[in-house]
Amino acid sequence: MTARLTLSGHDLGKAYTIRHNQTDHVTMAQVALEKIKHPLRRPERERFWALSGLDLDLREGETLGLLGRNGAGKSTLLKLLGRITQPTSGELKLWGRVGSLLEVGTGFHPELTGRENVYLNGSILGVTTKEIARQFDAIVDFAGVEKFLDTPVKRYSSGMYVRLAFAVAAHLEAEVLLVDEVLSVGDADFQRKCVAKMREVATAGRSVVLVSHNLRNVEDLCERALVLDKGRVSFDGTPEAAITHYLEQGTQVVADSVPEERPGSGEIRVTSVWVPSQNVAVEEPKRVKFRVEHFGGEIDRCVADVIFRDSTGVPVAHCSSAYTGDWMEVAAGPVEVECSLESPWLHPGDYLIDIWLWNYQALDQYEGACQLTVRNGYPYEADAPEVLARRDVVPPKIAFSMTQA
Repeated sequence: MTARLTLSGHDLGKAYTIRHNQTDHVTMAQVALEKIKHPLRRPERERFWALSGLDLDLREGETLGLLGRNGAGKSTLLKLLGRITQPTSGELKLWGRVGSLLEVGTGFHPELTGRENVYLNGSILGVTTKEIARQFDAIVDFAGVEKFLDTPVKRYSSGMYVRLAFAVAAHLEAEVLLVDEVLSVGDADFQRKCVAKMREVATAGRSVVLVSHNLRNVEDLCERALVLDKGRVSFDGTPEAAITHYLEQGTQVVADSVPEERPGSGEIRVTSVWVPSQNVAVEEPKRVKFRVEHFGGEIDRCVADVIFRDSTGVPVAHCSSAYTGDWMEVAAGPVEVECSLESPWLHPGDYLIDIWLWNYQALDQYEGACQLTVRNGYPYEADAPEVLARRDVVPPKIAFSMTQA
């Protein structure tokens, strides 16, 4: 007997309007002066299709992986499935409730406590207070935030946010669970708990849609995978075949990513990224530089996470300025940041680098912001025992420096 559909999309498309000659971050006086100088000038608009002509069916108990480079349309598709935004074209049908974990802090109010946000988030998902109360202890136990339940979530770390948000979404028995790349913020133990929970969800007959750069998770968890490329499905099949297709596309970085189109609340954004040295030796520091600017709103300071991913999408190093106690103060103007990973050493190969900015919520999630290559050759081939005995090679060693631009 064929399992019934939980969602079905036909010829789905999502278009955005991009203005090219509009000046941002100006005063009202400057706007008025511009109108006087150029009274007939009109903003240049371009129609950009983030998704186009996409067909998708998902059945009960099916776990679907979404693969694709930055800008391929993965997050846009999840927002359509989660009914956060409406499609520009096509038809989308959903049967039952949808639980989503799309961005750190989505559905949470920073001034409310963890306890209050569990009820708020459940209400947003359409769950009754009685059902939330029945699952409350299981949610708190899974998230591991008992000590901080009555603390405003604006004081939570990004990892605590993710743990609580995932626990709410996974325990409130929505028929479809949408999970974005935010799980990479959690620690290794929590990621294992999430993987086990998603297996349990699928076994219980609920559907899961997973977006992840961790190809091992997609292969282990999913029965089927789609590869998106420029808003269209370029492959639909088994996870193993989809991963092969995805890797054959290469790991080209989208260098001209538009900040406003990336996930995150947007008060602070990364506007440019570069690596001082594209090709480095195993023992050399891996350095990444980026410029951070204020895009308006009340949030004017943040921390940065720099995540190194190998060719299979697995995060191998997570550098956070929260660890070093460095905060970016962007109210006075742009800040140029340098992150240096000195140890542990990375194996030879190609690495993609993600940059996340956050305060009490995700401000900017820049996937595949840049890449670097660690060239072949180890410095201790002749005297490996002596070097391996050095204890200072083992602990992670990272540094951040920040200067006003």
